[in-house]
Amino acid sequence: MRDDQAMEQALDAGASARRRTAPNPWVGCVLVRDGEIVGRGATEPPGRAHAEAGALHQAGDRARGATAYVTLEPCSFHGRTPPCAGALIDAGVSRVVVALEDPDSRVAGRGIAQLRDAGIDVTVGVGAERGARDLAPYLHHRRTGRAFVVAKVASSIDGRVAAADGSSQWLTSAAARANAHELRADSQAIVVGSGTALADRPRLTVRDAQPAPAHAPVRVLLDARGRVPATGPLFDTELAPTLVVTTTAAPPAAVDAWRAAGAKVESVAPAPGGGVDLAETFALLGREGVLQVLLEGGGALLGAVTAAGLAQRVVVYVAPLALGTRGTPSFAFPGPESLDAARRYRLTDVRQLGPDARLDYEPAEAG
Repeated sequence: MRDDQAMEQALDAGASARRRTAPNPWVGCVLVRDGEIVGRGATEPPGRAHAEAGALHQAGDRARGATAYVTLEPCSFHGRTPPCAGALIDAGVSRVVVALEDPDSRVAGRGIAQLRDAGIDVTVGVGAERGARDLAPYLHHRRTGRAFVVAKVASSIDGRVAAADGSSQWLTSAAARANAHELRADSQAIVVGSGTALADRPRLTVRDAQPAPAHAPVRVLLDARGRVPATGPLFDTELAPTLVVTTTAAPPAAVDAWRAAGAKVESVAPAPGGGVDLAETFALLGREGVLQVLLEGGGALLGAVTAAGLAQRVVVYVAPLALGTRGTPSFAFPGPESLDAARRYRLTDVRQLGPDARLDYEPAEAG
């Protein structure tokens, strides 16, 4: 079995664990001996076995002399579980192939160095392109301290999210809406602004995603001035936890009502043009262990995130209808003075979902 083939198996194993591991990375590991996979593992929920431990347990004595294929550098520190680099050494593997170095400051090359110091042959970079794509939220979080932001919008072909009368329900098809719930399931937080919360009274829960996430994503309401009352599905904490991010401009009575309804409330600096400071908000969520945020706000919030360059991915669901100039624009912000000054993105994926299309973008300067 070639290195790239074995690493693809490890990457598939890691991807299968994505919705159960946060704030840890979803890592996969396979052990190959004499051309045969003798052990396979994926990260378990926090406090339980890492991918390497699972693969070693499955392989047993067959791990000695095997090659371990791991999607992320084995850890070298003792946290809630023993270090994986040491486990590979103790098991007697002869070689370790790693897709990516771990940017976590507690690892950052130390795991690879520990393996090499023990006389193990280590190869780094096999499967790195897919590994970086699969683990993008984790890598961004560890490098910046902020949550990875996916901005999601459903629009008409002429870039409108609602008709002139404000109606927007069922803009896209059932297939597109089901796919959006998969995006929710991949995230640890779903964010909306006060305008969307008032207009739509959303639940912001994950429905019918397979596999279901281990924990319901936290619903995050951005409300700088205390506009949203503590009622409705968003404040039904039996559905999912709720966090309100606000500022000192919110009346104390509103803050008290949010907390009495069971929501957690955090205050950040106000943004210069109003609202909450978004960079500080995403840093706050990062400290809470949120690796990926799904932004489902209205045009004003999407526009603010776009203008500030804070989205690492933009997902646009396009419905085959036109709403005209009286419709609500997808991204409401002044924009640049010229084409040369426009913020640019590159298309990374296109797929058809029933009658709709899903377009994935990332900033052109990324990578």
